Formats: sequence, structure tokens, C-alpha cells
Amino acid sequence: MLTRFAPAPTGYLHLGHVASALFVWGIGRRHGARVLMRIEDHDRQRCRPEYEGALLDDLDWLGFRPDVGATVTFRAGPSQFRQSDSGSAYEASVAALVARGHQVYACACSRTRSADGAEGGAARSGAYPGTCRHRGLEPGRGRGLRMVLPEGVEQFEDLRLGPVEQEPERQCGDLLIRDRLGNWTYQFAVVVDDMRHGIDLVIRGEDLLDSTGRQLLLARMLGRQAPPRFFHHPLIRKPSGEKLSKAARDASVRDRRAGESKPEDLIGEALAAVGLLPAPRAVSLEDAIGMIANG
Repeated sequence: MLTRFAPAPTGYLHLGHVASALFVWGIGRRHGARVLMRIEDHDRQRCRPEYEGALLDDLDWLGFRPDVGATVTFRAGPSQFRQSDSGSAYEASVAALVARGHQVYACACSRTRSADGAEGGAARSGAYPGTCRHRGLEPGRGRGLRMVLPEGVEQFEDLRLGPVEQEPERQCGDLLIRDRLGNWTYQFAVVVDDMRHGIDLVIRGEDLLDSTGRQLLLARMLGRQAPPRFFHHPLIRKPSGEKLSKAARDASVRDRRAGESKPEDLIGEALAAVGLLPAPRAVSLEDAIGMIANG
């Protein structure tokens, strides 16, 4: 079995990423899974090389060692585990969707127009209303790509949260797979990557639970036979209820490394912040992973 840890270099890692990595390694061990490292830098406007370098340094300092996609391989150059190096795989997947009879079309709508349903009627709770579906636009600069999702209910069993039902088409309408700036979207790239990398256990934050149904549907449309299993872990939240933010440099690992903190201090804080310890204390990485694996 193979799972993955897949940070996005849009800022410096914070305590929430430490907690997420602990869950990936711990729940992965519980299920006998190896861990693959992936850099999800599909958003070329927000991702920066210095953020990628910093997150690799942070993971090395904390002691996380992927079984596949070691940090040194990302420093060496292009990698199949870095999204910005994988454009040909995404292009091939678009071609595969078309070959399988699914409708993919160019879309000129801005994010605002997509949200308010302009020129296409009122959207369903923010779902794209199909404005450009029948316009016959040519793909090109300033135009995104969308695919038509069939109606229906996706059912799956989350390993932590239990049975879940979602209606992907009602959630998002026609799925955006590449935006107007030429970026492959998270929803599309992550499904393609999980298929080509052989990921069969996805461990990630519960803020991504709502994405699961559409990703299961897309994977099936691409020809995936057996869906991955999912475990959505709890998040570290601020007193306001908001999740931690890289943009706000919340509890930045980089800043803590520059001070007197040790890896064991951050690991203990992360465990306490998600309720796995009654109060912060220094915990070794191996003990933390074992605590989650055996919990």
C-alpha cells in the first residue's frame, strides 16, 4: 500500500503541516503503507522555488523520510513527483477523457462570472452553470478547460468519519481542470497524480472532505478501477475557528527553527493541538508516529 505527503510551496510550512505529516506517517504505518513525497506546485503564480527549498529543509530538520521521492531528489532537478514537471501527464489525461467519450471544452469565464452564473442562469450554491458548454470556443490563451460531470451520488467510507455521500455535479457543476492562466487545477492534478503514482490510501485534512466525491468520480471517468481509501484527519485551528495559514506565517516551522526550538518541541505541540496530548511536551518523531499508528 502507498500513501503520500503532498505539500504546496505557496508559503512556509506551519504547525498544521507538521500535524498532517504525523498523520500521514502514523496512519500509513497503521495500514502498512509506504509514504511517497509529492510537491503540489500546480499554482504557478503562488508557488516559489524558495518555498520549496524551505519545506524540504523543514522536513529534513523534523526527521520525516519519505520511502519514495526523497527530498534530495527534488533538489537534484525535474521529478515525476513535482506537478510543474508533469504537464505531459495532465495533457495525456485530458486526451484520455476525450477518447473515453467525455465532454471537455474551453471556457472563457472569469472566477466572478463562474460564481454568479452570469450568461448562464443562477448557479447552484456556487456550482458552475455551464455558461460556455455549448459555445464551441477554441482552447487558447486566457481560456480554461472544463469537463462535464454526470449527475449522481458518490458514496464512500472515510476511515475516520464513516459513511459519506456527495453529489459532485451539484457541488461544482462542470469541473474546471485547467484555469485561464494555464494552471492545472488541484482537483484534476491530484487525481491524475494519485493514479499514476499508485496511491491507494489518501490521508489529508478534513477541510478537503468535500473534494472527495468529485475526485472519486473523475478517477473512475479516467479509467481507475479500484478507488483509493481516504482518512481525513482533524485540523489545527485558531481560537477564531480558522485553520492555520501559510500566508499569515502561522506557527512557521522556519521561524521556530531559527529560534531555540527542537524538532521534538514542534512535534509535541502539533500532537497537543489536534487533541492527541493533553498538553504540549517534547515527543520524538518515532514515538509520535507510533502513538498515531497504535491509537
